[in-house]
Amino acid sequence: MVEGAARLLAQRGLQETSFSEVLELTGAPRGSIYHHFPNGKDQLIAAAVDAAGAHAVALIGLAASSSATDITTHFLAMWREVLVRSNYTAGCSVLAVTVATDSADLLSHAASVFRAWRERLAQLLSDGGLNPRSAARFAALLIASTEGAVVLSRAEQSMEPFELVAEQLAAQAAVLDAG
Repeated sequence: MVEGAARLLAQRGLQETSFSEVLELTGAPRGSIYHHFPNGKDQLIAAAVDAAGAHAVALIGLAASSSATDITTHFLAMWREVLVRSNYTAGCSVLAVTVATDSADLLSHAASVFRAWRERLAQLLSDGGLNPRSAARFAALLIASTEGAVVLSRAEQSMEPFELVAEQLAAQAAVLDAG
């Protein structure tokens, strides 16, 4: 159910991710959702954000012991695959919650996921040779730019915006590696 909710968030956004939609997608019995999420939709959404966040951190970690260029290439490939595989119908479930929630708790959950991504990327970049300050700054730039590129590509139903941003990020990573 949690994975299904994360998928719906990425494809349809927060407002269209309901218990009914999750049940339809996953085939889970109705009673199970109320058993596992007695505090309602926000509890399910928080679990989905946490799961999506943990999944991304694990994927990001596959770029360990790499240069800034390699880490950037790896991170961009993760998001490129989301766009291509979904034919531009999926984006970031964490972003979907961030822009649509009225709940301070869900916003805090999303912020903690983004923070975990930034910290993991910054650590990898630092391990790859960047000074900690440059690593932290580039991690934030990489996430923010990629999230925006995903949104633009979804809206335009084209990889062009994503690839333009990816090219600039790769160039910046190369400069960081060289310097």
